[in-house]
Amino acid sequence: MQQESREQRCRNVLFIMCDQLRADYLSCYGHPNLRTPSIDALAARGVRFDRAYAQSAVCVPSRMSFYTGRYVSSHGTTWNHVPFPVSQITLGDHLRRAGILATLAGKTHVIPDHEGLARFGVDPGSAGGQLLLEGGFEEFDRYDGHAPPGSESGYGDYLRRHGYDSKDPWNDFVVSAHDERGARVSGWWLRNAHLPALVGEEHSETAYMTDRAIEFIRAQGERQWVLHLSYIKPHWPLMAPAPYHKMYRDADCGRILRADPVSENPHPVLTAYRTSHEDCLTYAQEGVVRHVRPTYMGLIRQVDDHLGRLIAELERLGRMRDTLIIFTSDHGDHLGDHGLGEKELFYEQAVRIPLVVYDPDERAGPTRGRTEASLVEAIDVVPTLLECLGLEVPAHLVEGQSLVPLLRGGAPGRTRDFVVSELDYSFRNARVALGRGPGECRAWMVRTARWKYVHYQGMRAQLFDLDNDPFEFVDRGADAGLENERRQMRERLTDWFTSLKNRTTVDHAYVERRTEDHRRNNVHIGVW
Repeated sequence: MQQESREQRCRNVLFIMCDQLRADYLSCYGHPNLRTPSIDALAARGVRFDRAYAQSAVCVPSRMSFYTGRYVSSHGTTWNHVPFPVSQITLGDHLRRAGILATLAGKTHVIPDHEGLARFGVDPGSAGGQLLLEGGFEEFDRYDGHAPPGSESGYGDYLRRHGYDSKDPWNDFVVSAHDERGARVSGWWLRNAHLPALVGEEHSETAYMTDRAIEFIRAQGERQWVLHLSYIKPHWPLMAPAPYHKMYRDADCGRILRADPVSENPHPVLTAYRTSHEDCLTYAQEGVVRHVRPTYMGLIRQVDDHLGRLIAELERLGRMRDTLIIFTSDHGDHLGDHGLGEKELFYEQAVRIPLVVYDPDERAGPTRGRTEASLVEAIDVVPTLLECLGLEVPAHLVEGQSLVPLLRGGAPGRTRDFVVSELDYSFRNARVALGRGPGECRAWMVRTARWKYVHYQGMRAQLFDLDNDPFEFVDRGADAGLENERRQMRERLTDWFTSLKNRTTVDHAYVERRTEDHRRNNVHIGVW
């Protein structure tokens, strides 16, 4: 374990992630009606990053980038059904080498690579095999959500112990309600989003996982710990317990962003999403959007209230003085904007994420309450966390950049003038509608301060001028007058591709030691 220096204040880490939370649905990010006082208070004590971006607007590839500090093209898990290769080095691996466990309460969505374990002859039941299958986390209570909890979580038994007597209390109570006639109805159907869930708020998913996090932190005493608290909300099913189901029912849920069909110039992939995906067809209806957004807002406020409870406990235990807190989301949600449901495509509503970092170190004093406009990425979390703990950041593996200089008022070691996000839509109906094969459906976004460029395999690009079109209403990807801008963005994408870190089995020091070492081994090449 690393030795804590006199100045080093970060001993513990609380890495909080929400699922499918849009940045602009927090009051500290400018939402006019939704109040999130706990997250706002955390931002007032730390740094709020205004332009943070996910490496993918899809759960699994985004999370694997968070956990490795590597781009999707580097770790290879491009979609939710794609296993996470056991060869990848994770945050848990980096910490374990220093004698620190990375503990999980909540969701990771790691898809296990059973074939990889079999190829290496690793017993999946062994301690090492389990860590590889679980992405390097020690699972205190894993609950990936969106389905009944399995044996990896105590939530199912917890519900039954509290009177929700059912073989499947999650479907029967957590995502069920009674309609106006008293009939039990499912929260899977968006038409029921206004109804209160049959589960009591104190027994809901968000309350339960907060309880588990508090239980874990209390049990550590003065021992060092790293906890990944990963909430499954405000992800669907969109059903909230009382009183959150109606907290914003009569509030203004915001403008629905829709481009003028005459000037939009929709890309073929965008059109395929809108016409072949049920979620997009449903969210294209204004009445649906106005019906479900208040529930989404209520679920966010519930998370915020429980975060307030958790932070109060950290204060009581004296842990705010030595705990780094990172709050973020894996991606956003279109919520009907641009005629889209869900996420995936590269509009700001899906790829821009909240990122709030509280650094207890005294050197962070000058930046407390700062809003930071630098372009940052999800992969920056791993190197930031490691540096705050005083650990080495393996430069041959990690593709993110530490945010510590921005947290502590110093000049950043490197400046980033663009961010990248990726999409593999091979598993979606859009591929079928477009008549494309599974190997022809990759897309990459490059976003600078002004421009957003999207390269699609085998199709024209998208280009948005964010200075003059901040809502991304007009696709300039076919504008003849902007070919120079598109060329420059393509060059950025090419430069990025050539800089990916694929030499991962040796570090830079090894390369330096072995440079021209054949001479030391009495091997003489090309000598006259």
